[in-house]
Amino acid sequence: MLARSVFSLVRSSAAYYPRFSVRLMSGVVRPPHSKMALPALSPTMETGTIVSWEKKEGEEVADGDVIARIETDKAIMEWEAAESGYVAKILVPEGSKDIKLGTPLCVITPEESDVAAFADFTPTEGTPAPSSAADAAPSSPAPVPTPSSTPAPPNVPAAATTASTPAATQTGRVLASPLAKRVAAERGIALPVTSRRIRVGDLDSIAASATATAPSTSRFTDIPLTNMRKVIARRLVESKQSIPHYYLTLDIHMDKVLAVRADLNASLAGKAKLSVNDFVIKAAALAMHKVPEVNSSWQESFIRQYNNVDISVAVATPEGLITPIVFDADRKGLGAINEDVLQLAEKAKSNTLQPQEFQGGTFTISNLGMFGIKSFTAIINPPQACILAVGGSEKRLVPDESSPSGYRPAQVMSVTLSCDHRVVDGAVGAQWLAAFRKNLEEPSTMLL
Repeated sequence: MLARSVFSLVRSSAAYYPRFSVRLMSGVVRPPHSKMALPALSPTMETGTIVSWEKKEGEEVADGDVIARIETDKAIMEWEAAESGYVAKILVPEGSKDIKLGTPLCVITPEESDVAAFADFTPTEGTPAPSSAADAAPSSPAPVPTPSSTPAPPNVPAAATTASTPAATQTGRVLASPLAKRVAAERGIALPVTSRRIRVGDLDSIAASATATAPSTSRFTDIPLTNMRKVIARRLVESKQSIPHYYLTLDIHMDKVLAVRADLNASLAGKAKLSVNDFVIKAAALAMHKVPEVNSSWQESFIRQYNNVDISVAVATPEGLITPIVFDADRKGLGAINEDVLQLAEKAKSNTLQPQEFQGGTFTISNLGMFGIKSFTAIINPPQACILAVGGSEKRLVPDESSPSGYRPAQVMSVTLSCDHRVVDGAVGAQWLAAFRKNLEEPSTMLL
């Protein structure tokens, strides 16, 4: 009779909360709840890292609230709740790395009064038991306890032996938050044994004191790979090995566009400051109208030519290179392009880019001119067909028949176009570079 009433209660609870499930394990009836699993926050995501929990156990969450911040292969993303309720149990602590997709991260229950019922909940609870004895793993016999060589003094309470000494000094265990441990491991900082909990804000002082007091005995430092760095490494190797690259280099006279830039910045009166890269993006986007074959990608069984021009701009971050996108760059003015680039670069450096902001570009520009680099070659960002490597401009003497000396000084910038030969033939790449050069050497043509 009692069992029948219990199952009636379970059925009625499940009917009342249709979005939540009920778990029965070993005779324990759990209140209605849901286990929230790690989702794919980007198309290429395979594992994730819990950077921080934004909701704690017992706190209420509403549909759309940010539960946690998760590092994917590209950026740190906000994970939002798909339903309302209360966080009954956090199953994976902050700082946990390489968590596979589908791993349960937390438990949500609809009633605050049910939170306490999940204090002893484990991630494996609710997993179906093996169907037969043959499927179950053989159990090992319980170890036989051995008598201690030095018995504990009689009639001494455990609390009395530990109250006078901090836990860390008794056990030699480092007391630190999960996030502090993760950041310390990435920065190669050895955490000391202290009587208080170490947090991320303590790491700089710990690193400084370690450098001042202990000379390094190692001849190298192993730096752990982030998810982002792993993906970058894999994609670059795949690109270089599978795409038949070829390279076209061209010099561009920049005197006129630099003069236009100076005039426009003066008219803006400090409200904004246009960069040379803004003109490069605009010139590249408009060159796609002249040679649309470059604005294409290889799709194995066909070549896809895009009607929109979305320029990916390479941005260096501490975690690695990422390419946020200036969408419809051919339709935007220089001011709008400048604003987009500044906002995207700031997001990239703070790891707050959303997937739609860095996935799906049609052409990439990588500019190292601000670092004094004259020229370089870049690796294609698949499935795109081309990437433009931009060097810095420098003053050179160039031939000039109208000059008495036969030469004149000019600001010259070198660019190199890397092309996928499966999509863009050499003559097509040369035609695109000619259109790109004309846009910069005669900036008035970009107004047509």
